[in-house]
Amino acid sequence: MIINTDTVEPGGAMEIRDLRVFIAAVEEGGLSAAARRLHMSQSSLSQIIQTLEKQLGGRLLERDHTGARPTERGRVLLREARDLVAHHDRVVTEMTGQAGVVGMPPLQIGVPLELPPNLLPSAIARVSAVFPDLAVHLRHARSADQLSELRAGELDIALLRDRPADRFIDSVLAVEEPMGVILTAERAEELARPAGVPLAGLAGLRWVGFSHGDAPAWHDQVSATLRSHGVVGVDRVVEQDGPVTPEVKLAAAGTGRAFALASPGWARPLPDGLVWHRLLGDPLIRRTWVAWPSQSRRLDLASLVAELDLDNRTADAR
Repeated sequence: MIINTDTVEPGGAMEIRDLRVFIAAVEEGGLSAAARRLHMSQSSLSQIIQTLEKQLGGRLLERDHTGARPTERGRVLLREARDLVAHHDRVVTEMTGQAGVVGMPPLQIGVPLELPPNLLPSAIARVSAVFPDLAVHLRHARSADQLSELRAGELDIALLRDRPADRFIDSVLAVEEPMGVILTAERAEELARPAGVPLAGLAGLRWVGFSHGDAPAWHDQVSATLRSHGVVGVDRVVEQDGPVTPEVKLAAAGTGRAFALASPGWARPLPDGLVWHRLLGDPLIRRTWVAWPSQSRRLDLASLVAELDLDNRTADAR
C-alpha cells in the first residue's frame, strides 16, 4: 500500500515525537493508556493522532469502546515509524554518545508561583514523546532563590521573573502576561471602564503583591509603574521577605482597601465578591524567562527549553 502524500498539508512535516505517540497508541491499544505511558494528556495525544491522519490523508486508527487498532494505512505507518524512530535514536547515540536520557538523573526544574497552568505540563508531555524515560522534579521557589540554586548546580532549569545577567547562564523568554487587577465587585463597579480599570484609579488602594526579594527587577518595575500613576500604598505583607501566597493576596483584596495583580489565565477561582479586570492599556507586562547553565549538554534539557521558548511557540502557531 502507498500512502498518498499529495494531501499532506504544506509545512505539515511529521516529527519524531509524533511518530512515538502513534507507536505508543498502537502498542498500548488505546489513547488513554498511551497517554499514561507518555505522561501527557489524552486530549494532546488525540490531537497529534488527528494531525497525522490529516497530514497523511486518511484514518490511521480505528477507535471504539474496546480501544484502538491500526487501519491498513496505520500498519504501513507503524512499520515505517518504528524504523525511523530506531534510526533517529541510533544517530543521536552515535553523534552524542547519549542513548536518549536512559539512566540520566531527573531534570531539576525551579517553578515560580502563578505560572500559567498548562505551560510546563504541555511542554514536558511533548518532550516525553521524544524521550520516554524523561523524569522531572519540580521545585517551587522565588526567582532569587532559583538563580542561586542554578548557579550552585542544584537546578537544571529555572523559570525566573528577572532575566539573569550572568555569562555562565543562558536564557530565553517563555511567557509574556499582561497583568490585570483583582478587586471587590463594589470597587470594580466604581473604577472599571468598558476597556478596563485605569491604573490611576487604584491610587486610593494598597497594592498587595510580592516581596522585593522574590524578583528584585520585576518588583522595582511594578513599584515604579504604580508610583508613576499615583499608587503609593503598599500592603504590609509585601514588606515582609517571605512568599505572599494567593490566599493572602485574595484575603487582602477582599477587604476592599487593597488590590492584587494577576494574569488573565490565573487558574484559581475567585471567591464570591471578588472580580478580575484588565488594566487599561496593559501598563504592566510580566515576563518569565527560562534559564539554564550555558555549559549543559543534556539533550532532554535542550528539548524542553525549545518547547518553552516563546519565539518557537509563536512560530508554530502561525
